[in-house]
Amino acid sequence: MDLLNTLVDKGLRRELPTREEALAVLATSDDDLLDVVAAAGKVRRHWFGRRVKLNYLVNLKSGLCPEDCSYCSQRLGSQAGILKYTWLKPGQASDAAAAGVAGGAKRVCLVASGRGPTDRDVDRVSETIKAIKENNEGVEVCACLGLLSDGQAERLREAGADAYNHNLNTSEATYGEITTTHTYADRVDTVEKAHAAGLSACSGLIAGMGESDEDLVDVVFSLRELDPDSVPVNFLIPFEGTPLGKEWNLTPQRCLRILAMTRFVCPDVEVRIAGGREVHLRTMQPLALHLANSIFLGDYLTSEGQAGKADLEMIADAGFEVEGTDQVTLPEHRAAGGCHDGGGACGSEGGGVCGSAAAPEASEPRTAAEPRTAAEPRTDLVAVRRRGAGTDLAPNA
Repeated sequence: MDLLNTLVDKGLRRELPTREEALAVLATSDDDLLDVVAAAGKVRRHWFGRRVKLNYLVNLKSGLCPEDCSYCSQRLGSQAGILKYTWLKPGQASDAAAAGVAGGAKRVCLVASGRGPTDRDVDRVSETIKAIKENNEGVEVCACLGLLSDGQAERLREAGADAYNHNLNTSEATYGEITTTHTYADRVDTVEKAHAAGLSACSGLIAGMGESDEDLVDVVFSLRELDPDSVPVNFLIPFEGTPLGKEWNLTPQRCLRILAMTRFVCPDVEVRIAGGREVHLRTMQPLALHLANSIFLGDYLTSEGQAGKADLEMIADAGFEVEGTDQVTLPEHRAAGGCHDGGGACGSEGGGVCGSAAAPEASEPRTAAEPRTAAEPRTDLVAVRRRGAGTDLAPNA
């Protein structure tokens, strides 16, 4: 297929595909799916070999959020029966992190619900970061605390944080339909604050919220322009008791196409399969490893994930290997920081940010998404987390 050959060539050169090419990936048929996976897999292996980075989530503060994000079980007004608790103490968080590290995780992601941290919250998280670093040699720590105020990213960096996560989630055009208590621009601002403070920026998306193919391409193109080092691809977990609890729009095949499109647009970044992979990819999870080079180990913030042992067996059975703490995740040109200085084309045609061409031209007027065959709801696969952080039970790592 000429399209796939073109996309592989562009991916190996870190050249931005056209919008039409990205949309064409999402429009491929199931008959062509394995060809799509094989093509994107060539790009993934070129930049990351057969390594899989493991990440582990620690939910520092669960529920009780004042924001109204429609997809979130921790949102204002959520009726989902999730765990609710206030801040874990640094020692508790460090113990939870240690379980993930023992299971093979290279990065620990510290997450707290809420609009954004107060200065006191930043102090608390800084103590937690120090405790984790002292007890787990070589571990990376990523913080995800919501919208950042001036100076907070710098304080987290000084405390030892390596990265900061704040997802764009969906396209700018449809963001207001998902959340009203903050804006898309607020999210972009926080990613830029993390960059400016010297933190490795982590920002991704959520698929399955009823968005069109154009929305998916828009948000992935916006992410490339922001130039994060890692892009988590979440698949909506439809929690009962949330506004999107009835949205079952994804099939395993569509999830694979979304991951492939993300890899073609962001060839040399850490693409991470995040929340919802067990719910929507199901038995196709091993194929997704040919597209993404990073996953979460065990449970998520408020939902249960696949057993950590099963994750490790899946990686080995698929012919991949877990990335060690002594291995550098990113390709040399990114790990050296050369893609964040704003100078030079860094493999691009048009200069600007790393590997990107000029900002994409405005698209044609958006039309309604074509009707899709809804996937059969698999409510049996949506299980509220009842173990690990915030409980007396051992974590699933």
